[in-house]
Amino acid sequence: MGDHPGRYPEGEFRRRVAALQARMAAADIAALLLTTAADVFYVTGFLTRFWESPARPWFVVVPAAGDPVAVIPSIGAELMAGTWLSDIRCWDAPHPEDDGVSLLADTLNDMVPPSGRIGLPMGLETHLRMPLADYLRISDRLAPREMADATDILHRVREIKSEAEIELIRATCRIADAAFARVPEFAGPGVPLDAVFRDFQCALLGEGADWVSYVAGGAGPGGYGDVISPATARPLARGDVLMLDTGAVKDGYFCDFDRNYAVGPPSDAVRRVHDALYAATDVALAALRPGMTAADLHRLMTATLKSAGVEAGGGRLGHGLGIALTEWPSLTPLDDTELRENMVLTLEPGAVVSPGRILVHEENIVLRADGPELLSARAPAELPVLG
Repeated sequence: MGDHPGRYPEGEFRRRVAALQARMAAADIAALLLTTAADVFYVTGFLTRFWESPARPWFVVVPAAGDPVAVIPSIGAELMAGTWLSDIRCWDAPHPEDDGVSLLADTLNDMVPPSGRIGLPMGLETHLRMPLADYLRISDRLAPREMADATDILHRVREIKSEAEIELIRATCRIADAAFARVPEFAGPGVPLDAVFRDFQCALLGEGADWVSYVAGGAGPGGYGDVISPATARPLARGDVLMLDTGAVKDGYFCDFDRNYAVGPPSDAVRRVHDALYAATDVALAALRPGMTAADLHRLMTATLKSAGVEAGGGRLGHGLGIALTEWPSLTPLDDTELRENMVLTLEPGAVVSPGRILVHEENIVLRADGPELLSARAPAELPVLG
């Protein structure tokens, strides 16, 4: 199979598989079982919205050596055949009595000796996308082979992005940059928040997003209460702060950053917190280097906010980004993951304006040897005003 149209050359996928296989060898893993949309896409280029249907499981097996094997429902055979994989094994699904169980078990039994170990992501930010009952049946059929946790194998490989991946994330960020620039066209005093959300999604699609997997935000007087609630029909009013946050997708890769807008002139308290968030981001952009940990970066931004007399918001202040909206690591005081060159991250400091009111500021970066490189266009230093 040659280049995968519109995305990467075949060599990109071979590089990824080779990196996984090197870590598999070090962990004594004879085969790696992948079941989720992100992991399957990562090693194959198989990209479809059909994952939204829970009716069928999908499997890709990465052997200790050689090319991956797809074990998938027959409805996906043609699309998978357009990827670089050549070994594609299918069953007619959904099958109430044997939904790929026998085919997957036979594939793994052929690949892995009885004393071998089969890796499966089992830790944080992973899930098993198949019925638990079927997993137990497969495990019985694979005995005495051992199922082992392969979370670290996937995380350490996927968190370092190739230049091809970085350019795809940059392209998605540019789409969102263009959509954010259009917000004053459809948002202002008197416009219902749910209409703003819909128009923002239309703007993202109009600027070239393949789909808009995530739109969130909020609006309220002097800030917003949270950043995950669905939009209501409440009209924007002068004194509000509007925030829009997006995880738009292009060629399988996400952006994830937000922008804040004052509806009418902002209050002094809003200005002060906005300036502190901007300064905390500037400090991170200036000081972040490979070798720091996620916890180090969290402390750096928190300390900057504290020095400005602002209380940092709870939770993490950023995360990894790529073929999922949020990836590891998490910028929290508890995450000691080493930040390495070519990780793509979000910087997402948040702070309290007043009881029940917050502001959050987010940018997307790639960590280079000499520090961060912005992938999203830097937000304006002065809070934009609508109306």
